[in-house]
Amino acid sequence: MNILDRIVSDVHLMFRRPAREQYGALCYRVKKKRSGVEVLLITSRDTGRWVIPKGWPMDGKSAAGAAAREAWEEAGVKGKIAEEPIGSYHYMKGLPEGLKVDCRVRVFALAVDDICKNFPEKGERRAEWVDCTEAANRVQEPGLKSLLLAFEEKMLAELAPKPKNGTTGA
Repeated sequence: MNILDRIVSDVHLMFRRPAREQYGALCYRVKKKRSGVEVLLITSRDTGRWVIPKGWPMDGKSAAGAAAREAWEEAGVKGKIAEEPIGSYHYMKGLPEGLKVDCRVRVFALAVDDICKNFPEKGERRAEWVDCTEAANRVQEPGLKSLLLAFEEKMLAELAPKPKNGTTGA
């Protein structure tokens, strides 16, 4: 690396801000008939791309609590939220002034048990229940794609029939 490349690299590091933190909800439901899981995708209000409900930290709410609140506000769903994140991903958030900032989204699994008729952002977004593979194909962020596929694998392992007592499965 020549001296000019080194200076440019150092200047970039000096001005780089840490990623801003957001919290997201991976809203899911288990399909009873065919053992499987579906996740809820919504469209963003600005670009219409497929995303999960997410937002900024909220005073008085834990990270998981903020993610659950976003799920209700943006998608009209409620349920049991996991207190520990299933992972995180990064994306570039476009701000109203035209700037883009790096955001890290910590994602919490939310087992949906209620779909509300009225919620704050009703009519502002589209929402669809899809399997995790379809969801991974629709979202743009590589980290979110990976999270969706890993979540499906974990859930399918949990839903798989367990061997009966005394059997080895061999």
